[in-house]
This record gives sequence, C-alpha cells and structure tokens, in this order.
Amino acid sequence: MIREGFRTYRLASVRRLNDSTLWLTFDVDLEAQAGQFVMAWLPDVGEKPFSIAGMAPFSLMVVDVGPFSHALHQLQPGEKVWIKGPLGHGFQVDGDNLMLVGGGYGAAPLLAFANDARTRGAQVSVCLGARTAEGLLLGEDFANLGCQVELLTEDGSAGRRGLVTLAVEEALETCEVDLLAACGPTGMLSALAGLARNIMCLSALLGGADALRDGIMRQLRSAAIPGPCIAPGMAGLL
Repeated sequence: MIREGFRTYRLASVRRLNDSTLWLTFDVDLEAQAGQFVMAWLPDVGEKPFSIAGMAPFSLMVVDVGPFSHALHQLQPGEKVWIKGPLGHGFQVDGDNLMLVGGGYGAAPLLAFANDARTRGAQVSVCLGARTAEGLLLGEDFANLGCQVELLTEDGSAGRRGLVTLAVEEALETCEVDLLAACGPTGMLSALAGLARNIMCLSALLGGADALRDGIMRQLRSAAIPGPCIAPGMAGLL
C-alpha cells in the first residue's frame, strides 16, 4: 500500500562517491528549488528526509549511517523508492558573483544551488573542505558546471592543507562576492558568519550539516525555519 502523498520513483543509476556515500539518480526530473528536501520511504523499513542534491534528473546523496540509509545502499537500478515532496522553502539564487562553501557532506545541497546560478550566467567559486581526501565530495561535478573549485584538507592529502575557511577569507579579501552560501559543520558556519559580517554588502546563506543523519541537512537551531537553510537575516543566530 502506497502511503498518502508519496509517489513511486525508480532508481536509474548508482554512483559511489566514497566508502560510505552513494549518489542515487532516479528516472524523473523534479521541479524544485535549491534548499528544498524530500521524504523517502521504503516499505517495512521506514522513512527519512533528504536534501535534494539534483533535480534534472532527480538525485539524492546518501551516507550509510543508519538502518534506512543502509537499506537505500542495497538498492539496484530499476528498484523503487517512494518519494514525497519537494518540501520546505527553497532559496532564490541572487547576485552575479557567488561563493559556495561545502564542508564534507555539506557539498551535496550546494550542487543544485550552483547549477541554478550557472544556468543564469553567474560566476561561482566553490571551496570544498574535509579532514581527508576521502571526505572531499563532488569537486568534479562542480567543475563540470563551470565553477572555479578549490579543495582543502586538514591533513593535506588533497588540495591545500588547512581549513576551508582559510581559502574563503583569502578570497573575500581579493574579490567581490555578492552572496556567500555554505553548508557544513557548525564550527565552520560560525567562522563564515563572522567573516560575512565583516564584509559590507555581503549576504550570507548558511545551513547546518554538522548533525547529518542519513544524508540530511538539518537545522542549526530548533526554531521553526522553513526548509533546511538559514536566510541572510538569520545569520546572526550562528
């Protein structure tokens, strides 16, 4: 029996990003905004929310961290997943010069953001950071969209050695940025919020990925904020 509000989608392909992370592509396009999410359901397993990682075609990034995500990892192309959504409030991509900052799994929801921005001709710089090379995700996907990509790892195993905030601070000192959008650990977002407050006319759109569970981008605060993002006016909450 199909649950109310859910539609059946078939898995078209599976791409492994690292030992614990898969990119699931479905056989449909999804009309949605960057920043929205869906509920995924499997009979006799349960349901979980996931950030929308791609819309044309509809895609999810799934980290194997619990029973539900583990069940998704066992699926093969042609098998079904039940989806409800898109849900939540997305965000509009404004400005001609954007900087996107992804910490680890936080890169996933930013890919849809980058695609929207590049489609309308905006210049997009992307800084991706992780503890090790294994944790760097989707760098090639951002580059294929025409984004300028810089990689940083804490242990120096890929890209520059250091925290991703270092590259952002350097970039903000040398180039004009209309919008800073980020998703990643709370510490990273707090540091970026501080940088954003020091740059005149810079908007900040920050979403938390510190408590990622089953590939979900969760809220930084328990306040009822629609969608998995914090609007520019709420950056001070960080």
